[in-house]
Amino acid sequence: MKRLSGKKILVTGADGFIGSHLVEALVRSGASVRALVFYNSLNSWGWLDDAAADVRGHFHVVAGDVRDLHFIRSAVHQCEIVLHLAALISIPYSYLSTAAFIDTNVTGTLNILQASRDCGVTRVVCTSTSEVYGTARYVPIDETHPLQAQSPYAASKIGADQLALSFHRSFGTPVVVLRPFNTYGPRQSARAVIPTIISQIANGAREVELGSLHPTRDFSFVADTVRGFLHAAVAEGAVGKVINTGSGFEISIGDTVRLIGQVMNTDVKITHCATRVRPQASEVERLCSDVRQAEVVLGWKPEYSGRDGLVRGLEQTATWFRDPANLGRYKSDQYNV
Repeated sequence: MKRLSGKKILVTGADGFIGSHLVEALVRSGASVRALVFYNSLNSWGWLDDAAADVRGHFHVVAGDVRDLHFIRSAVHQCEIVLHLAALISIPYSYLSTAAFIDTNVTGTLNILQASRDCGVTRVVCTSTSEVYGTARYVPIDETHPLQAQSPYAASKIGADQLALSFHRSFGTPVVVLRPFNTYGPRQSARAVIPTIISQIANGAREVELGSLHPTRDFSFVADTVRGFLHAAVAEGAVGKVINTGSGFEISIGDTVRLIGQVMNTDVKITHCATRVRPQASEVERLCSDVRQAEVVLGWKPEYSGRDGLVRGLEQTATWFRDPANLGRYKSDQYNV
């Protein structure tokens, strides 16, 4: 995207699934990228250690923690745009360690907003999630749908979203809240349902362990989600708005398993695993996105839409997971909350 060329951009959560893909796209757009990764003693950059050959050496990595305001001020300094993706995202883990989700997702977002305000950043894109809507009261779900926290994770993201919007209303901070639906693709954690299915099959399993099969999801391929961030970073009229991105296609978990089986030419039997089932009132039963505002405000449409788009995305994801070098990084025989 030409409008990003030469822009100084901070990406938080750059070591993660979506963040690493986003860093690659920004570098290819000509942006000057500062990639914030979570500090660790191994000096691992997460998925950026495996960044595509054409972008290696063309981004600057800083290691730290979004919970540290002093550090975040130094990371934001001299950046024009901040794309904030750093978060704890596992719903099952949020049942076990709720305080960590508040610290990272709420306080971390507050630190990003305060530092961006102090440093005069021209655009802050905060990452939301379709989980904030809870079970759909109507479909497709637009941005005016009521917010319903059905997990501590969802509650932390609602809090972060509202903080971001409050900074816009109170201080004029140029905030955009981007709300992706269920992103999937290469590099995704196996705690998510599509990598769980694909990694088990790729390792030779013909019985796949899953929780509830009836809930529906709107699966959005990572390339579409990344394009949403690129557009949100520069689109006129986006500031102060909440904007959905998704495929607009709804499919149950059970049907997703069958579709993946077809893509991977494998007959799959589903085995129920009670530990993978959310508490009854916490399960989000139905999600399906309305992306008309993204089309109008961002000039963005999903390229992987409908059933055909999902099949194309699953094919690319399965191909990536079948590479032994990639599959070897996953423990598909263990459930990771």
